[in-house]
Amino acid sequence: MARIAGVNIPTQKRVEIGLRYIFGIGPAKAKEICDKVGIATERRVHSLLDDEVLRIREIIDRDYHVEGDLRREVAMNIKRLMDLGCYRGLRHRRGLPVRGQRTHTNARTRKGKAKPIAGKKK
Repeated sequence: MARIAGVNIPTQKRVEIGLRYIFGIGPAKAKEICDKVGIATERRVHSLLDDEVLRIREIIDRDYHVEGDLRREVAMNIKRLMDLGCYRGLRHRRGLPVRGQRTHTNARTRKGKAKPIAGKKK
């Protein structure tokens, strides 16, 4: 199993798909990394040589913000908004949708499971 940026990459998947398991790498960046290293995207992770895994690791460390650093940066950005007390920060603090979605109905992902209100039935 290849270990890149502290993440175990599944061995049976294609390299392009396996790289997406790293937080901060999506389809476009995975393809870009494969092109930089010179690996065909249809190759499987288990068929990579140690040298190729090392080159992928070096490119990711040098050129991309991933995993712990990126998670920390995102958390700090959210904390900054909350400390400022701006609208987006207040929405984060209350656990409500941040980007203008309706909350009268829906928004269950952010608000959590629906809580019944006593005496509401008619």
